[in-house]
Amino acid sequence: MWYAIMAEDTANSLEKRQNARPAHLDRLNALQHAGRLLLAGPFPAIDSTDPGAAGYSGSLIIAEFANLEDATAWANDDPFVTAGVYQKVTVKPFRKTLP
Repeated sequence: MWYAIMAEDTANSLEKRQNARPAHLDRLNALQHAGRLLLAGPFPAIDSTDPGAAGYSGSLIIAEFANLEDATAWANDDPFVTAGVYQKVTVKPFRKTLP
């Protein structure tokens, strides 16, 4: 089943985010190569695709896991969590309807 992982950044997280990004992307790429990633990306802190120094306010990942417990465990082990980028992570089942 698909699960939405919605994360909110801590204040002034840009430097932590940049430092942890390679390890974060490695995990996302592994999901993608396994055919289990629907989408992933950050929420710019301002109305711009490149927010520069304003950074990001959080992220959204939609990926396939066996169950909610597995999705939650995966989300809680993310390098952005362990590096202190995310202050809150919510995981919910997601049903893809369109496209």
